[in-house]
Amino acid sequence: MQDAIHYLTANRERFVSELCEYVRFASVSAQTGHRDDMLKCAGWLAEHFRQIGLKAEVCETAGHPIVLASTPREPGAGKPHYLIYGHYDVQPAEPFELWKTRPFEPQVVNNAIYGRGASDNKGQHFAHLKAVEAMLKTGAVLPCDLTFIIEGEEEVGSSSLTEFLKKQRNRLRCAGVVISDTGMPDKKHPALTYALRGVAAMEVKVIGPSRDLHSGMYGGSLKNPATALCEILGRLHDRRGRVAVPGFYDDVKKLSRFERRQLARIPFNAAAYRKFLGVPSLFGESGYTPVEQRSARPTLEINGLTSGYQGSGSKTIVPAWASAKLTMRLVPEQKPLQIIRLVERQIRRLCPPGVRLEISNGHACPAYMTSPRGPQAQAALRALKAAFGHEPVLLREGGSIPVVTDFKNILGVDSLLLGLALPDDNAHSPNEKFDLECFERGMVMSLRLWEELAQAKPAGC
Repeated sequence: MQDAIHYLTANRERFVSELCEYVRFASVSAQTGHRDDMLKCAGWLAEHFRQIGLKAEVCETAGHPIVLASTPREPGAGKPHYLIYGHYDVQPAEPFELWKTRPFEPQVVNNAIYGRGASDNKGQHFAHLKAVEAMLKTGAVLPCDLTFIIEGEEEVGSSSLTEFLKKQRNRLRCAGVVISDTGMPDKKHPALTYALRGVAAMEVKVIGPSRDLHSGMYGGSLKNPATALCEILGRLHDRRGRVAVPGFYDDVKKLSRFERRQLARIPFNAAAYRKFLGVPSLFGESGYTPVEQRSARPTLEINGLTSGYQGSGSKTIVPAWASAKLTMRLVPEQKPLQIIRLVERQIRRLCPPGVRLEISNGHACPAYMTSPRGPQAQAALRALKAAFGHEPVLLREGGSIPVVTDFKNILGVDSLLLGLALPDDNAHSPNEKFDLECFERGMVMSLRLWEELAQAKPAGC
């Protein structure tokens, strides 16, 4: 183990250079113009795996390819097998004018790599890759058999990965999945995320007249669809910040004392948080702290509103239609399709006469939760403490990672979410970065993790 740690230290500069090379690929899965970049990035990653001693292949899918790489196997060794998941695709970099550096020309500034995908997710899973390299190159015995599964469609829904997992179920049978694609409050509070909120999306369109009408000639004689939509949306919450949809909270379980104590350990400064958000005051569901509101309680959010004239100057019309995009973040036990039905029913109930409704459903996935007291979770907490030198915290993440549910449903295993990102890493935003101290400590955490998980030995794997 010490030889492997020395290897990490001695090769730090090379690792940073290789990560910069990885980030340089403009692997934007959402934009067809970057198809070649996606293929080149997948090929580069597979070759990098091979160079450090893993068997790697680029697996074609209906969309972007998946890179699969496995450590050398010892027949009959009886080692537990774990998957390491990550994604090489990145978010679009626009708006380019808000970047201080060029998004696909990574630079190291103040001990951080700046570039699109540095934190989400190339740097995070690259830390695991380099830890494995350190063990293989120093002759250390890997206590677990490992398979990396790095996909190219996480930012666009992971549709190909779901089918890939089904087809490769026997080959990918494992004791669990390790994912570093979340975050930590700060470097003194490394974190294990044990729960993720689910999501359910829908779009509501309110239709009025057959065309935009002159507001002076016709206004006042018909229901304005934009006004109607605002009336509907304004009644989806009450004054206490709760979702005003009958049945919405029926399956929501109360936070336990243990969970509330753990969430209270997370460092939080309300004034600093308000300033970071750029709002005059905070607001959320009454009876819960901001940390609980944004991670462990269900929500209904308006993601976008569209109606009428949007150009410069004025155009005096009654618009023909108005639309809104909505998402509900869900907690364990809430069923996405049921929530969509409840919200749709309430919207139709609130719709005033004089307009028509069109409602379409979007993507959906349930919430995920695993026990933070299980043997794998405890092994992960020990590895985090050894690497960061501080007692880890337990997090419930407000976002959604649908593939975690797929791993549970298809492979029957839980995931360990060991994020290395910091709150100011600007994932999905201009000036994305990845802190190099988190990168270094993440590599050490990975070294410790396999040792700890080998001793945990979950039953049946």
